[in-house]
Amino acid sequence: MPNSTRDPEPTPPGVGDAPVNVLLVDDQPGRLLTYRAILEPLGERLVDASSGTEALKRLMEDEFAVILLDVNMPGMDGFETASLIHQHPRFEKTPIIFVTAVNVTDMDRLRGYKLGAVDYVLVPVIPEILRSKVEVLSELFRKRRELQHVNAELAAYNQSLVAERSRELEQFNESLRQANTELAARNAELRVEVAQRAKAEQRLRDADARKDEFLATLAHELRNPLAPLQNALAIRRLAQEGGVDGLQELMERQLALLVRMLDDLLDVARVTRGKMLLRRCVVLLDEVVRNAIDTAQPLLSQFGHELSVHLPEQPVTLYADPARLAQVFANLLNNAAKYSEPGKPITLEVKWQPPGEVSVQVIDQGIGLSPQDAQTVFDPFRQLDTAVDRTHGGLGIGLTLVQRLVSLHGGRVAVASGGPGQGATFTVVLPCGDGLVLPEPPAPDAGAEPASAPVRVLVVDDNRDAADTLATLIRILGHDVSQLYDPYAVEQEVDRFAPDLVFLDVGMPGRSGFDVARALRERPGGDALSLVAVTGWGQPEDRRRSMEAGFDEHLVKPPELDAVRRLCRRQEPLPHPNDPTYEESP
Repeated sequence: MPNSTRDPEPTPPGVGDAPVNVLLVDDQPGRLLTYRAILEPLGERLVDASSGTEALKRLMEDEFAVILLDVNMPGMDGFETASLIHQHPRFEKTPIIFVTAVNVTDMDRLRGYKLGAVDYVLVPVIPEILRSKVEVLSELFRKRRELQHVNAELAAYNQSLVAERSRELEQFNESLRQANTELAARNAELRVEVAQRAKAEQRLRDADARKDEFLATLAHELRNPLAPLQNALAIRRLAQEGGVDGLQELMERQLALLVRMLDDLLDVARVTRGKMLLRRCVVLLDEVVRNAIDTAQPLLSQFGHELSVHLPEQPVTLYADPARLAQVFANLLNNAAKYSEPGKPITLEVKWQPPGEVSVQVIDQGIGLSPQDAQTVFDPFRQLDTAVDRTHGGLGIGLTLVQRLVSLHGGRVAVASGGPGQGATFTVVLPCGDGLVLPEPPAPDAGAEPASAPVRVLVVDDNRDAADTLATLIRILGHDVSQLYDPYAVEQEVDRFAPDLVFLDVGMPGRSGFDVARALRERPGGDALSLVAVTGWGQPEDRRRSMEAGFDEHLVKPPELDAVRRLCRRQEPLPHPNDPTYEESP
Protein backbone atom coordinates (compact mmCIF):
# COMPACT_ATOMS: atom_id res chain seq x y z
CA MET A 1 0.00 0.00 0.00
CA PRO A 2 1.48 3.37 -0.98
CA ASN A 3 2.33 5.76 1.79
CA SER A 4 -0.36 8.43 2.22
CA THR A 5 2.28 11.10 2.54
CA ARG A 6 4.27 10.11 -0.63
CA ASP A 7 4.36 12.60 -3.50
CA PRO A 8 2.29 11.38 -6.43
CA GLU A 9 4.22 10.20 -9.46
CA PRO A 10 3.49 12.15 -12.62
CA THR A 11 1.24 10.47 -15.10
CA PRO A 12 3.05 9.85 -18.38
CA PRO A 13 1.19 11.78 -21.06
CA GLY A 14 -0.25 9.92 -23.97
CA VAL A 15 -0.46 6.53 -22.24
CA GLY A 16 -4.06 5.36 -22.55
CA ASP A 17 -3.99 2.67 -19.85
CA ALA A 18 -1.87 4.58 -17.32
CA PRO A 19 -3.46 4.86 -13.79
CA VAL A 20 -4.93 8.18 -12.78
CA ASN A 21 -4.62 10.04 -9.47
CA VAL A 22 -7.50 9.80 -6.99
CA LEU A 23 -7.39 12.14 -3.95
CA LEU A 24 -8.87 10.71 -0.71
CA VAL A 25 -9.58 13.47 1.85
CA ASP A 26 -10.74 12.51 5.39
CA ASP A 27 -9.56 13.43 8.88
CA GLN A 28 -10.12 9.84 10.10
CA PRO A 29 -7.34 7.41 9.17
CA GLY A 30 -9.68 4.47 9.40
CA ARG A 31 -11.90 5.79 6.73
CA LEU A 32 -8.93 6.46 4.53
CA LEU A 33 -7.93 2.81 4.92
CA THR A 34 -11.48 1.81 4.05
CA TYR A 35 -11.45 3.96 0.90
CA ARG A 36 -8.16 2.38 -0.13
CA ALA A 37 -9.41 -1.11 0.44
CA ILE A 38 -12.42 -0.43 -1.70
CA LEU A 39 -10.64 1.42 -4.52
CA GLU A 40 -7.29 -0.37 -4.83
CA PRO A 41 -8.77 -3.09 -7.11
CA LEU A 42 -9.26 -0.33 -9.70
CA GLY A 43 -5.48 -0.03 -10.06
CA GLU A 44 -5.50 3.74 -9.80
CA ARG A 45 -2.96 5.84 -7.87
CA LEU A 46 -4.56 6.69 -4.50
CA VAL A 47 -3.33 9.77 -2.62
CA ASP A 48 -4.34 10.52 1.01
CA ALA A 49 -4.99 13.89 2.61
CA SER A 50 -6.11 14.24 6.26
CA SER A 51 -7.43 17.79 6.00
CA GLY A 52 -8.67 20.36 3.56
CA THR A 53 -5.38 22.23 3.76
CA GLU A 54 -3.40 19.11 2.92
CA ALA A 55 -5.82 18.39 0.07
CA LEU A 56 -5.16 21.83 -1.41
CA LYS A 57 -1.44 21.22 -1.13
CA ARG A 58 -1.75 17.89 -2.98
CA LEU A 59 -3.79 19.56 -5.72
CA MET A 60 -1.05 22.11 -6.29
CA GLU A 61 1.44 19.28 -6.79
CA ASP A 62 -0.45 17.08 -9.19
CA GLU A 63 -3.59 16.61 -11.23
CA PHE A 64 -6.39 14.35 -9.97
CA ALA A 65 -9.15 12.57 -11.79
CA VAL A 66 -11.57 12.62 -8.88
CA ILE A 67 -11.60 13.85 -5.25
CA LEU A 68 -13.29 11.82 -2.49
CA LEU A 69 -13.99 14.56 0.15
CA ASP A 70 -15.33 14.13 3.68
CA VAL A 71 -17.93 16.76 4.50
CA ASN A 72 -17.48 16.86 8.27
CA MET A 73 -13.84 17.71 8.96
CA PRO A 74 -12.56 19.85 11.83
CA GLY A 75 -11.19 23.25 10.92
CA MET A 76 -12.04 23.53 7.21
CA ASP A 77 -14.93 21.25 6.37
CA GLY A 78 -15.63 19.66 3.00
CA PHE A 79 -17.82 22.44 1.68
CA GLU A 80 -15.16 25.07 2.35
CA THR A 81 -12.48 22.86 0.86
CA ALA A 82 -14.59 22.26 -2.28
CA SER A 83 -15.23 25.97 -2.60
CA LEU A 84 -11.50 26.77 -2.48
CA ILE A 85 -10.70 23.95 -4.92
CA HIS A 86 -13.17 25.10 -7.58
CA GLN A 87 -12.22 28.72 -7.22
CA HIS A 88 -8.89 27.83 -8.77
CA PRO A 89 -9.13 27.81 -12.61
CA ARG A 90 -6.97 24.71 -12.78
CA PHE A 91 -9.34 22.61 -10.66
CA GLU A 92 -12.72 24.17 -11.42
CA LYS A 93 -13.81 21.09 -13.37
CA THR A 94 -12.28 18.43 -11.09
CA PRO A 95 -15.17 16.16 -9.96
CA ILE A 96 -15.79 15.87 -6.20
CA ILE A 97 -17.68 13.08 -4.39
CA PHE A 98 -18.80 14.14 -0.93
CA VAL A 99 -18.68 11.51 1.82
CA THR A 100 -20.84 12.07 4.89
CA ALA A 101 -21.85 10.02 7.91
CA VAL A 102 -25.02 12.00 8.57
CA ASN A 103 -28.05 12.52 6.51
CA VAL A 104 -27.79 15.74 4.51
CA THR A 105 -30.71 17.92 3.75
CA ASP A 106 -31.72 18.92 0.30
CA MET A 107 -30.26 22.34 0.96
CA ASP A 108 -26.93 20.75 1.82
CA ARG A 109 -27.08 18.72 -1.38
CA LEU A 110 -27.90 21.83 -3.36
CA ARG A 111 -25.03 23.65 -1.72
CA GLY A 112 -22.63 20.76 -2.54
CA TYR A 113 -23.71 20.63 -6.16
CA LYS A 114 -23.17 24.38 -6.48
CA LEU A 115 -19.67 23.92 -5.10
CA GLY A 116 -18.89 21.32 -7.80
CA ALA A 117 -19.93 18.06 -6.22
CA VAL A 118 -20.95 15.38 -8.66
CA ASP A 119 -22.34 12.95 -6.12
CA TYR A 120 -22.80 12.05 -2.45
CA VAL A 121 -21.74 8.81 -0.71
CA LEU A 122 -23.16 7.93 2.72
CA VAL A 123 -21.29 6.18 5.45
CA PRO A 124 -21.24 3.25 5.90
CA VAL A 125 -19.91 3.20 2.32
CA ILE A 126 -21.16 0.51 0.01
CA PRO A 127 -17.96 -0.64 -1.76
CA GLU A 128 -19.55 -1.47 -5.12
CA ILE A 129 -21.27 1.88 -5.34
CA LEU A 130 -18.15 3.87 -4.39
CA ARG A 131 -15.93 1.80 -6.63
CA SER A 132 -18.24 2.16 -9.65
CA LYS A 133 -18.52 5.92 -9.17
CA VAL A 134 -14.75 6.39 -8.93
CA GLU A 135 -14.18 4.01 -11.83
CA VAL A 136 -16.49 5.94 -14.10
CA LEU A 137 -14.97 9.29 -13.19
CA SER A 138 -11.44 7.91 -13.56
CA GLU A 139 -12.24 6.51 -16.98
CA LEU A 140 -13.74 9.82 -18.02
CA PHE A 141 -10.60 11.60 -16.87
CA ARG A 142 -8.45 9.11 -18.74
CA LYS A 143 -10.45 9.58 -21.95
CA ARG A 144 -10.31 13.32 -21.53
CA ARG A 145 -6.55 13.12 -21.05
CA GLU A 146 -6.18 10.92 -24.11
CA LEU A 147 -8.31 13.38 -26.05
CA GLN A 148 -6.12 16.25 -24.90
CA HIS A 149 -3.07 14.27 -25.92
CA VAL A 150 -4.58 13.57 -29.33
CA ASN A 151 -5.54 17.21 -29.66
CA ALA A 152 -2.02 18.21 -28.72
CA GLU A 153 -0.62 15.83 -31.30
CA LEU A 154 -3.08 17.14 -33.87
CA ALA A 155 -2.14 20.68 -32.98
CA ALA A 156 1.52 19.81 -33.27
CA TYR A 157 0.88 18.00 -36.54
CA ASN A 158 -1.17 20.88 -37.85
CA GLN A 159 1.54 23.27 -36.81
CA SER A 160 4.14 21.09 -38.50
CA LEU A 161 1.89 20.78 -41.53
CA VAL A 162 1.35 24.51 -41.64
CA ALA A 163 5.08 25.05 -41.33
CA GLU A 164 5.76 22.49 -44.05
CA ARG A 165 3.11 24.02 -46.29
CA SER A 166 4.54 27.42 -45.58
CA ARG A 167 7.99 26.19 -46.57
CA GLU A 168 6.62 24.52 -49.68
CA LEU A 169 4.60 27.63 -50.53
CA GLU A 170 7.63 29.81 -50.03
CA GLN A 171 9.69 27.47 -52.20
CA PHE A 172 6.92 27.47 -54.80
CA ASN A 173 6.66 31.24 -54.64
CA GLU A 174 10.40 31.51 -54.95
CA SER A 175 10.37 29.19 -57.95
CA LEU A 176 7.52 31.25 -59.41
CA ARG A 177 9.46 34.45 -58.84
CA GLN A 178 12.49 32.90 -60.48
CA ALA A 179 10.37 31.56 -63.34
CA ASN A 180 8.69 34.95 -63.75
CA THR A 181 12.08 36.62 -63.79
CA GLU A 182 13.34 34.16 -66.41
CA LEU A 183 10.07 34.51 -68.34
CA ALA A 184 10.32 38.29 -68.26
CA ALA A 185 13.88 38.06 -69.52
CA ARG A 186 12.81 35.61 -72.23
CA ASN A 187 9.88 37.81 -73.16
CA ALA A 188 12.24 40.74 -73.48
CA GLU A 189 14.49 38.62 -75.69
CA LEU A 190 11.47 37.49 -77.72
CA ARG A 191 10.30 41.07 -78.14
CA VAL A 192 13.75 41.96 -79.40
CA GLU A 193 13.73 38.91 -81.70
CA VAL A 194 10.21 39.73 -82.92
CA ALA A 195 11.23 43.33 -83.56
CA GLN A 196 14.36 42.16 -85.35
CA ARG A 197 12.37 39.63 -87.35
CA ALA A 198 9.75 42.25 -88.21
CA LYS A 199 12.54 44.55 -89.40
CA ALA A 200 14.09 41.70 -91.37
CA GLU A 201 10.73 40.80 -92.90
CA GLN A 202 10.12 44.44 -93.73
CA ARG A 203 13.56 44.62 -95.32
CA LEU A 204 12.75 41.49 -97.33
CA ARG A 205 9.41 42.98 -98.42
CA ASP A 206 11.15 46.22 -99.31
CA ALA A 207 13.83 44.30 -101.18
CA ASP A 208 11.16 42.24 -102.95
CA ALA A 209 9.27 45.40 -103.85
CA ARG A 210 12.48 47.00 -105.08
CA LYS A 211 13.18 43.85 -107.09
CA ASP A 212 9.74 44.04 -108.70
CA GLU A 213 10.20 47.74 -109.36
CA PHE A 214 13.62 47.00 -110.80
CA LEU A 215 12.21 44.33 -113.11
CA ALA A 216 9.48 46.66 -114.27
CA THR A 217 11.95 49.51 -114.74
CA LEU A 218 14.41 47.22 -116.50
CA ALA A 219 11.75 46.02 -118.89
CA HIS A 220 10.69 49.61 -119.50
CA GLU A 221 14.22 50.83 -120.12
CA LEU A 222 15.00 47.94 -122.44
CA ARG A 223 12.03 48.88 -124.57
CA ASN A 224 13.75 52.17 -125.50
CA PRO A 225 16.57 50.56 -127.54
CA LEU A 226 14.14 47.98 -128.92
CA ALA A 227 11.89 50.66 -130.38
CA PRO A 228 14.36 51.90 -133.02
CA LEU A 229 15.31 48.29 -133.79
CA GLN A 230 11.72 47.35 -134.47
CA ASN A 231 11.19 50.55 -136.41
CA ALA A 232 14.26 49.75 -138.52
CA LEU A 233 12.96 46.24 -139.21
CA ALA A 234 9.58 47.65 -140.19
CA ILE A 235 11.34 50.08 -142.55
CA ARG A 236 13.37 47.22 -144.05
CA ARG A 237 10.22 45.11 -144.53
CA LEU A 238 8.45 47.97 -146.32
CA ALA A 239 11.51 48.49 -148.51
CA GLN A 240 11.60 44.81 -149.58
CA GLU A 241 8.88 45.03 -152.17
CA GLY A 242 9.92 41.76 -153.73
CA GLY A 243 9.41 39.75 -150.52
CA VAL A 244 10.95 39.31 -147.10
CA ASP A 245 14.26 37.47 -146.94
CA GLY A 246 15.37 34.99 -144.29
CA LEU A 247 17.55 37.55 -142.54
CA GLN A 248 14.56 39.85 -142.09
CA GLU A 249 12.48 37.03 -140.60
CA LEU A 250 15.32 36.01 -138.30
CA MET A 251 15.74 39.53 -136.96
CA GLU A 252 12.00 39.99 -136.53
CA ARG A 253 11.75 36.63 -134.76
CA GLN A 254 14.60 37.43 -132.38
CA LEU A 255 13.23 40.88 -131.68
CA ALA A 256 9.81 39.38 -130.97
CA LEU A 257 11.53 37.00 -128.54
CA LEU A 258 13.16 39.91 -126.73
CA VAL A 259 9.84 41.74 -126.51
CA ARG A 260 8.16 38.60 -125.17
CA MET A 261 10.82 38.20 -122.46
CA LEU A 262 10.31 41.83 -121.44
CA ASP A 263 6.58 41.20 -121.31
CA ASP A 264 7.21 38.19 -119.05
CA LEU A 265 9.33 40.31 -116.72
CA LEU A 266 6.59 42.90 -116.50
CA ASP A 267 3.93 40.27 -115.95
CA VAL A 268 5.88 38.66 -113.09
CA ALA A 269 6.26 42.05 -111.43
CA ARG A 270 2.54 42.75 -111.93
CA VAL A 271 1.37 39.42 -110.52
CA THR A 272 3.75 39.66 -107.55
CA ARG A 273 2.52 43.15 -106.70
CA GLY A 274 -1.11 42.16 -107.19
CA LYS A 275 -1.52 44.50 -110.18
CA MET A 276 -2.36 41.91 -112.79
CA LEU A 277 -5.91 42.66 -113.96
CA LEU A 278 -7.93 40.19 -116.02
CA ARG A 279 -10.15 41.46 -118.82
CA ARG A 280 -12.77 38.72 -118.64
CA CYS A 281 -15.35 38.06 -121.27
CA VAL A 282 -17.28 35.09 -122.65
CA VAL A 283 -14.96 33.26 -125.04
CA LEU A 284 -14.69 29.92 -126.81
CA LEU A 285 -11.77 27.81 -125.67
CA ASP A 286 -10.92 26.65 -129.21
CA GLU A 287 -10.40 30.31 -130.24
CA VAL A 288 -8.04 30.82 -127.30
CA VAL A 289 -6.16 27.64 -128.24
CA ARG A 290 -5.83 28.73 -131.88
CA ASN A 291 -4.42 32.10 -130.79
CA ALA A 292 -1.95 30.33 -128.52
CA ILE A 293 -0.86 28.03 -131.36
CA ASP A 294 -0.36 31.05 -133.64
CA THR A 295 1.86 32.63 -130.99
CA ALA A 296 3.93 29.46 -130.42
CA GLN A 297 4.06 28.37 -134.07
CA PRO A 298 7.36 30.13 -134.93
CA LEU A 299 9.20 28.24 -132.19
CA LEU A 300 7.43 24.96 -133.03
CA SER A 301 8.41 25.37 -136.68
CA GLN A 302 11.97 26.39 -135.84
CA PHE A 303 12.57 23.10 -134.02
CA GLY A 304 10.52 20.98 -136.42
CA HIS A 305 7.92 19.85 -133.87
CA GLU A 306 4.69 18.40 -135.19
CA LEU A 307 1.74 19.63 -133.10
CA SER A 308 -1.36 17.44 -132.74
CA VAL A 309 -4.46 19.22 -131.43
CA HIS A 310 -7.51 17.32 -130.07
CA LEU A 311 -10.58 19.39 -129.25
CA PRO A 312 -13.99 18.13 -128.07
CA GLU A 313 -16.87 18.20 -130.55
CA GLN A 314 -18.99 20.31 -128.22
CA PRO A 315 -17.66 23.89 -127.95
CA VAL A 316 -16.21 24.83 -124.55
CA THR A 317 -17.29 28.24 -123.26
CA LEU A 318 -15.21 30.08 -120.66
CA TYR A 319 -15.51 33.35 -118.80
CA ALA A 320 -11.89 34.39 -118.99
CA ASP A 321 -9.34 36.84 -120.25
CA PRO A 322 -8.67 35.47 -123.75
CA ALA A 323 -5.29 37.20 -124.14
CA ARG A 324 -3.97 35.97 -120.79
CA LEU A 325 -5.36 32.47 -121.29
CA ALA A 326 -3.76 32.28 -124.73
CA GLN A 327 -0.53 33.38 -123.05
CA VAL A 328 -0.85 30.41 -120.67
CA PHE A 329 -1.17 27.82 -123.45
CA ALA A 330 1.45 29.53 -125.64
CA ASN A 331 3.93 29.42 -122.75
CA LEU A 332 3.24 25.71 -122.26
CA LEU A 333 3.72 25.03 -125.99
CA ASN A 334 6.93 27.10 -126.05
CA ASN A 335 8.17 25.23 -122.99
CA ALA A 336 7.46 21.88 -124.66
CA ALA A 337 9.27 23.03 -127.82
CA LYS A 338 12.34 24.25 -125.92
CA TYR A 339 12.72 21.13 -123.78
CA SER A 340 12.22 18.60 -126.56
CA GLU A 341 14.75 17.49 -129.11
CA PRO A 342 14.09 18.76 -132.64
CA GLY A 343 11.40 16.83 -134.52
CA LYS A 344 9.71 15.37 -131.43
CA PRO A 345 5.87 15.46 -131.58
CA ILE A 346 3.84 17.59 -129.16
CA THR A 347 0.17 17.10 -128.33
CA LEU A 348 -2.43 19.59 -127.08
CA GLU A 349 -5.58 17.85 -125.87
CA VAL A 350 -8.77 19.38 -124.42
CA LYS A 351 -11.08 17.18 -122.31
CA TRP A 352 -14.25 17.70 -120.35
CA GLN A 353 -13.69 17.03 -116.65
CA PRO A 354 -16.60 16.76 -114.23
CA PRO A 355 -17.94 18.56 -112.39
CA GLY A 356 -18.13 21.62 -114.62
CA GLU A 357 -14.43 21.78 -115.50
CA VAL A 358 -12.26 21.41 -118.57
CA SER A 359 -8.65 20.28 -118.74
CA VAL A 360 -6.07 21.33 -121.30
CA GLN A 361 -3.03 19.07 -121.53
CA VAL A 362 0.24 19.81 -123.30
CA ILE A 363 2.14 16.54 -123.74
CA ASP A 364 5.70 16.33 -124.96
CA GLN A 365 8.32 13.60 -125.41
CA GLY A 366 11.15 15.81 -124.21
CA ILE A 367 13.78 15.61 -121.51
CA GLY A 368 11.26 14.91 -118.71
CA LEU A 369 11.48 15.87 -115.07
CA SER A 370 12.96 14.32 -111.95
CA PRO A 371 10.70 14.30 -108.84
CA GLN A 372 12.76 17.18 -107.40
CA ASP A 373 12.42 19.25 -110.59
CA ALA A 374 8.68 18.55 -110.74
CA GLN A 375 8.30 20.20 -107.33
CA THR A 376 10.14 23.38 -108.30
CA VAL A 377 9.35 23.76 -111.99
CA PHE A 378 6.83 26.56 -111.30
CA ASP A 379 9.23 28.57 -109.12
CA PRO A 380 10.23 31.92 -110.63
CA PHE A 381 13.58 32.13 -112.44
CA ARG A 382 13.92 28.35 -112.20
CA GLN A 383 15.48 26.54 -115.15
CA LEU A 384 16.45 22.93 -115.53
CA ASP A 385 20.13 22.12 -115.63
CA THR A 386 20.23 20.02 -118.79
CA ALA A 387 22.57 19.31 -121.65
CA VAL A 388 19.89 20.10 -124.24
CA ASP A 389 20.82 23.03 -126.49
CA ARG A 390 18.21 25.64 -125.58
CA THR A 391 18.96 28.67 -127.74
CA HIS A 392 15.61 30.13 -126.67
CA GLY A 393 15.94 29.19 -123.01
CA GLY A 394 14.26 32.34 -121.74
CA LEU A 395 14.30 33.72 -118.20
CA GLY A 396 12.73 30.80 -116.38
CA ILE A 397 9.49 32.67 -115.63
CA GLY A 398 7.14 31.33 -118.30
CA LEU A 399 5.81 28.48 -116.12
CA THR A 400 5.58 30.82 -113.13
CA LEU A 401 3.27 33.03 -115.17
CA VAL A 402 1.29 29.97 -116.23
CA GLN A 403 0.65 28.97 -112.64
CA ARG A 404 -0.29 32.47 -111.47
CA LEU A 405 -2.49 33.32 -114.43
CA VAL A 406 -4.33 30.02 -114.09
CA SER A 407 -4.80 30.72 -110.38
CA LEU A 408 -6.25 34.16 -111.19
CA HIS A 409 -8.78 32.37 -113.41
CA GLY A 410 -9.81 30.12 -110.51
CA GLY A 411 -8.09 27.08 -111.95
CA ARG A 412 -5.07 24.93 -111.20
CA VAL A 413 -2.06 23.56 -113.04
CA ALA A 414 -0.01 20.43 -112.45
CA VAL A 415 2.87 18.59 -114.07
CA ALA A 416 3.55 14.86 -114.36
CA SER A 417 6.58 13.06 -115.70
CA GLY A 418 7.86 9.52 -115.72
CA GLY A 419 11.36 10.81 -115.01
CA PRO A 420 14.31 12.17 -116.99
CA GLY A 421 14.07 11.39 -120.69
CA GLN A 422 10.40 10.34 -120.52
CA GLY A 423 8.66 13.58 -121.42
CA ALA A 424 6.25 15.66 -119.38
CA THR A 425 2.53 16.44 -119.28
CA PHE A 426 1.29 19.83 -118.10
CA THR A 427 -2.39 19.90 -117.20
CA VAL A 428 -4.42 23.11 -116.79
CA VAL A 429 -7.87 22.68 -115.21
CA LEU A 430 -10.33 25.58 -115.59
CA PRO A 431 -13.95 26.12 -114.52
CA CYS A 432 -16.34 26.00 -117.49
CA GLY A 433 -18.81 28.72 -118.32
CA ASP A 434 -21.83 26.49 -118.91
CA GLY A 435 -24.87 28.53 -119.92
CA LEU A 436 -22.87 31.57 -121.02
CA VAL A 437 -23.92 33.14 -124.32
CA LEU A 438 -21.33 34.48 -126.73
CA PRO A 439 -21.96 38.07 -127.78
CA GLU A 440 -22.85 38.66 -131.40
CA PRO A 441 -19.86 39.99 -133.38
CA PRO A 442 -20.37 43.56 -134.63
CA ALA A 443 -21.42 43.90 -138.23
CA PRO A 444 -18.67 45.24 -140.53
CA ASP A 445 -18.95 48.91 -141.45
CA ALA A 446 -18.64 49.05 -145.24
CA GLY A 447 -18.23 52.78 -145.22
CA ALA A 448 -15.33 52.87 -142.77
CA GLU A 449 -12.58 53.11 -145.35
CA PRO A 450 -9.30 54.59 -144.10
CA ALA A 451 -8.34 57.95 -145.48
CA SER A 452 -5.60 57.73 -148.05
CA ALA A 453 -4.50 61.37 -147.89
CA PRO A 454 -1.17 61.95 -146.15
CA VAL A 455 -1.10 63.58 -142.72
CA ARG A 456 1.47 65.81 -141.08
CA VAL A 457 3.17 63.94 -138.22
CA LEU A 458 5.52 65.31 -135.57
CA VAL A 459 7.75 62.77 -133.73
CA VAL A 460 9.24 63.97 -130.43
CA ASP A 461 11.77 61.75 -128.59
CA ASP A 462 15.05 62.56 -126.86
CA ASN A 463 16.33 59.20 -128.13
CA ARG A 464 17.52 60.19 -131.59
CA ASP A 465 17.52 56.65 -132.96
CA ALA A 466 13.96 56.08 -131.83
CA ALA A 467 12.81 59.41 -133.24
CA ASP A 468 14.64 58.98 -136.55
CA THR A 469 13.53 55.41 -137.21
CA LEU A 470 9.89 56.13 -136.31
CA ALA A 471 9.96 59.24 -138.51
CA THR A 472 11.47 57.26 -141.41
CA LEU A 473 8.85 54.54 -140.98
CA ILE A 474 6.03 57.08 -141.10
CA ARG A 475 7.63 58.80 -144.08
CA ILE A 476 7.74 55.48 -145.97
CA LEU A 477 4.03 55.07 -145.19
CA GLY A 478 3.52 58.21 -147.27
CA HIS A 479 3.13 60.93 -144.69
CA ASP A 480 4.89 64.24 -143.98
CA VAL A 481 7.11 63.92 -140.93
CA SER A 482 9.19 66.15 -138.72
CA GLN A 483 11.30 64.75 -135.88
CA LEU A 484 12.34 66.67 -132.79
CA TYR A 485 14.73 65.72 -129.97
CA ASP A 486 14.23 68.68 -127.61
CA PRO A 487 10.98 68.73 -125.58
CA TYR A 488 11.38 72.46 -124.94
CA ALA A 489 11.13 73.24 -128.69
CA VAL A 490 7.81 71.45 -129.26
CA GLU A 491 5.57 74.53 -129.24
CA GLN A 492 7.82 76.34 -131.75
CA GLU A 493 7.84 73.34 -134.09
CA VAL A 494 4.07 72.94 -133.80
CA ASP A 495 3.66 76.56 -134.87
CA ARG A 496 6.07 76.05 -137.80
CA PHE A 497 5.02 72.57 -138.97
CA ALA A 498 1.31 72.58 -138.00
CA PRO A 499 1.10 68.77 -137.48
CA ASP A 500 -2.13 66.80 -137.47
CA LEU A 501 -0.64 64.01 -135.29
CA VAL A 502 2.10 64.10 -132.65
CA PHE A 503 3.95 61.01 -131.42
CA LEU A 504 5.30 62.18 -128.06
CA ASP A 505 7.76 60.26 -125.91
CA VAL A 506 6.67 60.38 -122.27
CA GLY A 507 9.96 59.83 -120.43
CA MET A 508 12.04 62.76 -121.61
CA PRO A 509 14.51 64.43 -119.22
CA GLY A 510 13.78 67.91 -117.95
CA ARG A 511 10.30 68.08 -119.45
CA SER A 512 8.16 65.00 -119.61
CA GLY A 513 5.72 64.17 -122.34
CA PHE A 514 2.90 64.74 -119.84
CA ASP A 515 4.03 68.33 -119.35
CA VAL A 516 4.29 68.87 -123.09
CA ALA A 517 0.83 67.39 -123.72
CA ARG A 518 -0.76 69.65 -121.09
CA ALA A 519 0.99 72.69 -122.54
CA LEU A 520 -0.17 71.85 -126.08
CA ARG A 521 -3.77 71.35 -124.97
CA GLU A 522 -3.79 74.75 -123.26
CA ARG A 523 -2.69 76.56 -126.46
CA PRO A 524 -5.18 77.99 -128.91
CA GLY A 525 -6.22 75.24 -131.29
CA GLY A 526 -4.59 72.62 -129.05
CA ASP A 527 -7.78 70.53 -128.94
CA ALA A 528 -7.48 69.87 -132.68
CA LEU A 529 -4.16 68.04 -132.29
CA SER A 530 -4.08 64.23 -132.03
CA LEU A 531 -1.56 63.35 -129.33
CA VAL A 532 -0.11 59.84 -129.00
CA ALA A 533 1.93 58.88 -125.92
CA VAL A 534 4.88 56.59 -126.70
CA THR A 535 6.31 54.91 -123.59
CA GLY A 536 7.61 51.67 -122.16
CA TRP A 537 4.87 51.65 -119.50
CA GLY A 538 1.60 49.99 -120.43
CA GLN A 539 -0.37 49.37 -117.26
CA PRO A 540 -3.96 50.65 -117.00
CA GLU A 541 -2.89 53.33 -114.51
CA ASP A 542 -0.21 54.46 -117.00
CA ARG A 543 -2.84 54.75 -119.72
CA ARG A 544 -5.20 56.64 -117.42
CA ARG A 545 -2.39 59.01 -116.54
CA SER A 546 -1.81 59.62 -120.27
CA MET A 547 -5.49 60.32 -120.81
CA GLU A 548 -5.54 62.74 -117.86
CA ALA A 549 -2.55 64.61 -119.32
CA GLY A 550 -4.44 65.14 -122.60
CA PHE A 551 -3.23 62.29 -124.82
CA ASP A 552 -5.64 60.67 -127.25
CA GLU A 553 -3.75 57.38 -127.61
CA HIS A 554 -1.16 55.36 -125.73
CA LEU A 555 1.43 53.20 -127.53
CA VAL A 556 3.82 50.86 -125.73
CA LYS A 557 7.39 50.66 -127.02
CA PRO A 558 8.33 49.25 -129.41
CA PRO A 559 5.26 50.40 -131.39
CA GLU A 560 3.81 47.92 -133.85
CA LEU A 561 3.80 48.82 -137.55
CA ASP A 562 0.07 48.17 -137.84
CA ALA A 563 -0.67 50.50 -134.92
CA VAL A 564 1.44 53.29 -136.45
CA ARG A 565 -0.16 52.80 -139.87
CA ARG A 566 -3.65 52.83 -138.33
CA LEU A 567 -3.04 56.03 -136.38
CA CYS A 568 -1.57 57.80 -139.42
CA ARG A 569 -4.62 56.83 -141.48
CA ARG A 570 -6.70 58.58 -138.81
CA GLN A 571 -9.06 55.64 -138.25
CA GLU A 572 -11.34 55.55 -135.25
CA PRO A 573 -9.32 55.99 -132.04
CA LEU A 574 -8.33 53.02 -129.96
CA PRO A 575 -10.78 52.14 -127.16
CA HIS A 576 -10.49 54.12 -123.95
CA PRO A 577 -9.17 52.15 -120.89
CA ASN A 578 -12.65 52.34 -119.32
CA ASP A 579 -14.20 50.77 -122.42
CA PRO A 580 -15.08 47.07 -121.77
CA THR A 581 -13.57 46.09 -125.12
CA TYR A 582 -10.19 47.59 -124.18
CA GLU A 583 -7.37 45.06 -123.92
CA GLU A 584 -4.09 45.90 -122.22
CA SER A 585 -1.02 45.89 -124.44
CA PRO A 586 1.94 43.76 -123.33
